Amino acid sequence: MSDQKQQKLTPDLRALCVIVMGAFLIAGCNATTKPQRPVANIQIQEAVGFTITEEVKISESVRLEYYEALNYLRDGQLERGIDILETVAEAAPLVTAPRIDLGMAHHRNGDLKAAESNLLKALELNANHPVAHNELGIIYRKTGRFKEAKQRYEAAIAVYPGYHHARRNLAILCDLYLGDLDCALHQYEAYMATVPADEEASMWIADLRNRMAAR
Repeated sequence: MSDQKQQKLTPDLRALCVIVMGAFLIAGCNATTKPQRPVANIQIQEAVGFTITEEVKISESVRLEYYEALNYLRDGQLERGIDILETVAEAAPLVTAPRIDLGMAHHRNGDLKAAESNLLKALELNANHPVAHNELGIIYRKTGRFKEAKQRYEAAIAVYPGYHHARRNLAILCDLYLGDLDCALHQYEAYMATVPADEEASMWIADLRNRMAAR
């Protein structure tokens, strides 16, 4: 089992927060406004990825707290960022972004149970959130729930076929944990179609083909 391949399954908090930040589109409101579940709009841009927006009404102070929390996370101050995000999630209970960021932050901080809980709460709000599915797949893989991990990666790819993080994670899962070499090769090749400059993945494909030929 390759340590390098395992490292590829580690969540990139800094990169994924950029994706999630776009999901937290906030406008000011009167404090007496009854919260309404926002409609999540997923826009696919094949060249650059996808953007998820949710239009909600919430106070300016909560919006600023959210971005303050993200700054702490980027600086590696995970516990401080998590504390603030918990406050934001309570103030904006119908928005997926703080829940997903909490999931990734707890994951990075080693609390997989809290990470899973927050990601599942995000999916209760938006069942088709590709980032939440991908992150849950990583957690399920780490906790030995390989079939569930596969389902999560596939759910992320179903929403956005060009989601190369999920493709790579699924390929490695099939290769190293499920022993499904056909699945692994298909996903590696689909991943390379999106990220052709990944020389490491090219070597994995060559190794996989050699093993398949020997089989």
